[in-house]
Amino acid sequence: MLRAIFTLPLLLTLLGTAALAQAAEQRQPTHEFTLDNGLRVIVREDHRAPVVVSQLWYRVGSSHEPPGQTGISHALEHMMFKGSDRLAPGQASRLLGSLGARENAFTSRDYTAYYQILNRAQLPIALELEAERMHRLTLPEDEFIREMEVIKEERRLRVDDNPNGLAYERFLTQAHMASPYAQPVIGWMHDIERLTVDDLRAWYDTWYQPGNAILVIVGDVRLDEVRPLVERFFGPIPAGTPPVQRTPLDLHDAGERSIVMHLPVQLPSLIMGFNVPGLNTAEEAWEVHALRLLDAVLSGGYSARLASRLERGDSIATSVSTSYNGFGRGDTLFLFSGIPNQSRGVSLEQLEAAFWEQVEELKQAPPSAEELNRVQAQLAAGIVYSQDGIEEQANRIGQLESVGLPWTLLDEDLKTIGSITPEQISDVARRYLVRERLTRAHVLPAEQKETN
Repeated sequence: MLRAIFTLPLLLTLLGTAALAQAAEQRQPTHEFTLDNGLRVIVREDHRAPVVVSQLWYRVGSSHEPPGQTGISHALEHMMFKGSDRLAPGQASRLLGSLGARENAFTSRDYTAYYQILNRAQLPIALELEAERMHRLTLPEDEFIREMEVIKEERRLRVDDNPNGLAYERFLTQAHMASPYAQPVIGWMHDIERLTVDDLRAWYDTWYQPGNAILVIVGDVRLDEVRPLVERFFGPIPAGTPPVQRTPLDLHDAGERSIVMHLPVQLPSLIMGFNVPGLNTAEEAWEVHALRLLDAVLSGGYSARLASRLERGDSIATSVSTSYNGFGRGDTLFLFSGIPNQSRGVSLEQLEAAFWEQVEELKQAPPSAEELNRVQAQLAAGIVYSQDGIEEQANRIGQLESVGLPWTLLDEDLKTIGSITPEQISDVARRYLVRERLTRAHVLPAEQKETN
C-alpha cells in the first residue's frame, strides 16, 4: 500500500491553496446601486437556503461624538426600537418575532447597524419597517427616560462593575491621545446622565439620512427582485445633506506612556498598545496586511511564538496574546496583553521584557517561509470559513463600506494575504513596534502596591 507523506509546510501550503480555490468557487454574484437620495445598496446572492439578512448601516458611531455627548449614538440605537409615526414602541419587534425573524442592532466607534434575518418572502416587511424608522422616528420622552436608565445599568454591568472592562476603557483613553477613539462607545456616565431627548432628536436629524447609510442584503434574492422593493420603500425619503466625515488620527511619536490601575482583579495583567495605521491611513496598503500577519506570527493559535515560547516554553505567562484590526476609519492599535506566571514569581516587568525579546527577534530576522506559510494558511482558512454564513458576509460588506473601504476587498483578501513577504513583516515590526508609539498599562489587584 502506498501512502502520501507530506511535510507540515507543504500540507499548510496545500490547505492555503485549497482555501483560495474554494473561495473562488463559492464567490457569490454581488450587485450595487445608489438611489437618487444617496442610499447606497449592495446585494449579494447566496441561494443555499431560502433565507435573507437585511442590514442598514449608518456611518456614525462614538468617534463622531463631540465632548459632552459621548454615548449618544448608542442611546439613539436603543431608541430606534421605541416607535415611529405608524408604529407603537416595540411593535416592529413583536411583528418580526411573530414571523420567526431575528433582529438586533449594534453600535461601534465607526458605525451603527440594524439587521433582520428572516425568510426571503418576508424581506418586504423588513425593508418597510427599516425605512419607516429611518425618517419617521418619534422619540417619545417617556420612553427616552426609561431607556436611559437601562443604558446606565448596561454601563455598570459591562464597565463600572467589570474590572477588565474598566481597565481597558481607561487604557484606551491614554493610548488614543489625540483620537476620538479614546471615547467609550457606551459613553461616560456623566454624559449619559445629562443627555436629553432633544439631543437625540438633533443627532437623528443630522446623521440618519439616506446619503449617510448603506443597505446590505445577502441571501436567497436576486437584484431584479430587490431593487424595486428598495426603491419603493426608501426612494421617497428626502436626501438631506450627509455630514462631513473626518478620519480619526493619532500621534505616532507621542512618546512612551504608562498607566497603573489598582482594581478588584485576582491577578495582575499587562496591556501594551502601539499606535499604528489602519487601511484608511497607511501610506501603503501592504503595511496593514503585514501587521495582520505579524499578529498571527506572534499570537495565531497553538503554534504561534508567544504561546509556544512564553506560555509553554519558558512558563513566563499563563496567558498572552496580541491583536490587530486595520479595517477602521482611522489609526488604530497593535495590542499585546498578558498575565505573568504567579507561581514562578514572574513580574509584569519580566513579562514585558520577554515580549520585547520576541519582537526584537522578528525585527532582526524575518519569519521563515514555513512559518509564513502556516500563518497565511490559518488566515486563509479563517477568511473562507467566516464567509460560510450569510450574516457574516453581510457584516463584512457593511463594515468595510461604513468606514469608507470598498466591499470588493472581501473577495480580494485571500490573494492580498498571500502576497506578503517575510521581509515585510519584519519591516512593520521595526517601524511600528517601537517605544515612541507605546502605551503601557499595569493592572494590579486593589490591595497590591506596584514595586520597581
